[in-house]
Amino acid sequence: MKNNLSNIKKSKYYLDKNECIGMPTETVYGLAANAYSSKATSKIFKLKKRPKKNPLIVHYYNLEMLKRDCIINSNFLKLFKNFCPGPITFVLKLKKNSRISTNVTNNKKTLAVRFPNHSITRKLLKKLEYPLAAPSANISTGISPVTKEDVIDEFGKKIKFVLNGGNSKVGLESTIINLVNKIEILRLGGIEISQINKVLKTSLKFRKKNKKMIVPGQGKIHYSPGVPIRLNVKKPKLSEAFILIKKRKIFSKNFYYLSKKGNLKEAAKKLYKTLRIIKKKKFKSISVEKIPNTGFGEAINDRLIRASKF
Repeated sequence: MKNNLSNIKKSKYYLDKNECIGMPTETVYGLAANAYSSKATSKIFKLKKRPKKNPLIVHYYNLEMLKRDCIINSNFLKLFKNFCPGPITFVLKLKKNSRISTNVTNNKKTLAVRFPNHSITRKLLKKLEYPLAAPSANISTGISPVTKEDVIDEFGKKIKFVLNGGNSKVGLESTIINLVNKIEILRLGGIEISQINKVLKTSLKFRKKNKKMIVPGQGKIHYSPGVPIRLNVKKPKLSEAFILIKKRKIFSKNFYYLSKKGNLKEAAKKLYKTLRIIKKKKFKSISVEKIPNTGFGEAINDRLIRASKF
């Protein structure tokens, strides 16, 4: 990543002018804009073709910045100490005097916030006087981007700049936890529930059905490559792309492996990249073998189930 400093300055220049940029994080690339600006955040919804009712996650550099906008609590502080910066998002109460645009919250009294663990993005956030609203940098319901090239695939010249941060290390979106009133996991992602339970000394589980759209990733159709997906398949059709959790001795140009030895963390990292490759090769359908529903496998299955609703 050459000229990091000049690229960060360029990013700040566009953000200060209420434009959107592509921004790397450890989870996936985001479509970022000034979270305090209604003009800037409205562009996110327009570019993504995103429903206005679907709120945005806001990215902060540190606790001092967050305290301007949100009321923090003891459970948040425990999780923050253990996992931040990192792939976890918190739903907190919004302060009455917060400057966060109502576009971001869909006029709700809560805000989804996180502290990204990507060195380039942290340098950018440190230089800004405002936090960044940044959903995944893709057209709504589509595959999330994990490289600069993926963002360009999605938007072309419709956005002013994409800050290059290499490949996303996690490859799946952040885990989202609601810390307002009842504690609950709203989205599976880069932090396993077992890790959260250990810190909070709880036994939280993921509830798949949630009628209220509190945070991103709760839509029935999401993460889709735009072609039908069949799950828990033992034998694929000859014309299908076949996604497998680990490598086999059998060779086929239609087989796509998510990991060498069935490592679920590695598989999660490669999921979106694999779906995008298959999409570009214009397969008419995709089949996926059964993925173990534990740890990161639970997050993978959640993404695939929503993608298969296409």
